[in-house]
Amino acid sequence: MKREAICPLETVLGDIPMGMVAVERYDASTAATPLFQKLQAQTDGRGKIEIYSVFPGIEAAFIRFLASQALFHHGATPSGLEIYHCRSGRIGWNMENGASVYLGSGDLSLHSAGCCAESVMTFPTGCSEGILFSINLNQLEQDIPSILKEAGLSPRILYKKFCQGKPLAVLGSEEMDCIFSPLYRLPEKWRLPYLQLKVQELLLSLFRLETQNKQELTPYVPQQTELIREIHDFITAHLDQRFTIEELSRRYPINTSSLKEVFKAVYGQPIATYMKQYRVRRAMELLRETDKNIADIAAQVGYETQGKFTQAFKDVTHQLPTQYRKQF
Repeated sequence: MKREAICPLETVLGDIPMGMVAVERYDASTAATPLFQKLQAQTDGRGKIEIYSVFPGIEAAFIRFLASQALFHHGATPSGLEIYHCRSGRIGWNMENGASVYLGSGDLSLHSAGCCAESVMTFPTGCSEGILFSINLNQLEQDIPSILKEAGLSPRILYKKFCQGKPLAVLGSEEMDCIFSPLYRLPEKWRLPYLQLKVQELLLSLFRLETQNKQELTPYVPQQTELIREIHDFITAHLDQRFTIEELSRRYPINTSSLKEVFKAVYGQPIATYMKQYRVRRAMELLRETDKNIADIAAQVGYETQGKFTQAFKDVTHQLPTQYRKQF
């Protein structure tokens, strides 16, 4: 995990006790969607959910977590559409129908509210920030904003596109980035009017999206992703050792191609790239928090020589270990 990705969340979530999810509601002048009427959330870290009533039947939530996972329970309706945009970190969403979707920065998931009434979010990098739009399509059809009505938007077509079948995970795009990015930078007083603008832009974009041409991310079964997390925990607990893909494949019931593919889907990087950065991050902690010499730290994080460690450290941090230590 990059330190710069964590710091803003530490500021936002710093006052929330461990094991707590703070839920705050703003402008509750319209009826809550089924998702947020009975929302319950638990986490092993800290989380915050800020909910805004945007239009009748449409709510938006800013969701931030510093945790490894969160469990959710909420109301469900067949006509509910949920759209989640991942801004930072990584998120895995294990849903009721046995599908697991993994999102990185900029990616989008679309699914019916019924898929995730009882669901688990996992955060492979320890944090995540995003925005969730919850839309009651029946309510939208009755109270459709004038711009959407004039454009000929049909909630029924949105239902057919995104609420039937398995959840969709769509690769980030420049168009979606233009829709969502401004929302994260706004002061509180400007959030609601911008949410009203952006959700209409989003729905129009999804309405004209040709689903057969979209860049869809591969869903995985929870058993696969859980096995990858076991492998991750094993290799990160034994940093002083090196394991090949073949050795890990023999140790765990997974073939080498699936191991490489699913690891990248869950953690966002090939296993070798991820482990190089993980080793360096651990070395950064040891340089800050201990008086161990650099050769000992290199060995502890899995480098045979101090020279190889120094080169890897420089590749990741763009400075030498000695320079980094002097800062602290």
